[in-house]
Amino acid sequence: MLLAPAIGFIIAAISGVPLLVPGLNTGGAIFTSVVTIGVLTLLTRALHWDGLADTVDALASGKPAASALQIARRSDLGPVGAVAIMTAFALQVSALTVLVAPGTGYLAWIVACTAGRAGLVFACDRSVPAARTDGLGSAVSRSVPRPAVIFTGAVMAIISAVGLATLQPVYASTLAGPLAAWLIIRRARRSLGGITGDVLGAIVEVGTTVVLVAAAFGSLWIKNWG
Repeated sequence: MLLAPAIGFIIAAISGVPLLVPGLNTGGAIFTSVVTIGVLTLLTRALHWDGLADTVDALASGKPAASALQIARRSDLGPVGAVAIMTAFALQVSALTVLVAPGTGYLAWIVACTAGRAGLVFACDRSVPAARTDGLGSAVSRSVPRPAVIFTGAVMAIISAVGLATLQPVYASTLAGPLAAWLIIRRARRSLGGITGDVLGAIVEVGTTVVLVAAAFGSLWIKNWG
């Protein structure tokens, strides 16, 4: 999981190519945003979307950890999980559409995907247990050394600070990804007993979403009130 941010950068650079196509990135911003997210979904086989839905269904059940984990393992999609996917997708599309207008769509997409996957570094810190003894969560739990976690957090904090100081919302929003990851990890530990593969998927999608939304909000703020 230490290389998760780098992998996020690579797949974002590939899936974000439609954002660079002349014409599509101006007159068809919504269409281009949907295509970009769709390409990324195909590249990742929708694993993170599935993790988001399963995690939300499990946490929303309000049941003890053992029962909640069983809910997460079911193949069916619950209503709460479905709403979570639709909401996150809509937010990603709308935020990316806003960012295409000033010409920062491609950059924002790369930053969001990289920062969203940086949350996996924090989720695999030595202090975070796995909720199960099997599965992806168990395989990667506690696999990232603390110095690497601290370094990742410091780099992202510096990027965000520079973004704030220079009024560049795309960079300023970077820290939103790890902050979202921290909240999800905290809730997963309390309700499930630790991380699972589904929780990791939820961290990626929520992290990507909040970074895009924060960047879009910052862009609109500067445009209308800055």
